[in-house]
Amino acid sequence: MNEAFAVATHGLSVRYGRETALHAVDLRVPEGAVYILIGANGAGKSTAMKVLLNLVRPGEGSAEVFGLDTASHGPAVRAQIGYIPEQHEHDYGWMTGAQLMRHVAAHYPAWDSEYAAHLVDTLGVRADKKASTLSKGEARRLQFVLALAHRPPLLLLDEPTDGLDPMARNRTLAQLAEHLADTPTTIVIATHHVHEVESLADHVGVLRGGRLVAQMTRDDVRTTVIRYRAEVPEGWRMPAELRVASARRSAIGREGEWTLIGDRADVTARLTAAGATIRDVAPLSLEDAALAFLAEEEAP
Repeated sequence: MNEAFAVATHGLSVRYGRETALHAVDLRVPEGAVYILIGANGAGKSTAMKVLLNLVRPGEGSAEVFGLDTASHGPAVRAQIGYIPEQHEHDYGWMTGAQLMRHVAAHYPAWDSEYAAHLVDTLGVRADKKASTLSKGEARRLQFVLALAHRPPLLLLDEPTDGLDPMARNRTLAQLAEHLADTPTTIVIATHHVHEVESLADHVGVLRGGRLVAQMTRDDVRTTVIRYRAEVPEGWRMPAELRVASARRSAIGREGEWTLIGDRADVTARLTAAGATIRDVAPLSLEDAALAFLAEEEAP
């Protein structure tokens, strides 16, 4: 049986003048997944989300949301999405939070007023203040209400914890987990603060310089990005075919530690065949694994 994808892109490329924001990206987000799209600032995460919303048109390739092409079915696609942008927008800054919620509710027949009130109370939203006068954290909490209250089948959250203090961040992420438990939802979270959302993730994609350099399940990450500690002979060199994300050699003795990307059994066999004696093997946290993919380009 073929897996159903909430989001799929095909050779997606976007350029701004001479700058390439995305290059031949093939995202695959299964329905019901929490997909963490990881990358440094400028990696192309926000551009990818804007393509899914049909706010940016690709130069090459295409994107689909629940099987609908985003370029030809923009309004129908956006109707199924709750979106939190990276930047705090002031397009409706003259409205209070309450007015803005009524405005958004009028465009979504599935808007749940009772749930919206719950979110306002739980997240401490200042519904009486004009949107333009809200602090970054206050605006972020209001954006969560606007994105979640119509219970869309897809949430696109771009750096969703940006601007939140630690207490508000914990409360907001707890509410997001509660939303997941109560509402069938696919979530794509773009972030470079992986540790904040690591507990929610079950799929991961890593963008580096506009290219998708990794895409796998959380379980696959644990068996693919691994730290090896080994004793090696004098003058030993790492097999050229292995993907090295980081390396550290002991100043005394012949022991070293390497973060390697690849199938654990294959990597272990190649290290052993090259003369290394493996002393310890340890999987990485999701954040450390993502950093390994981002660092691979610069590794020796």
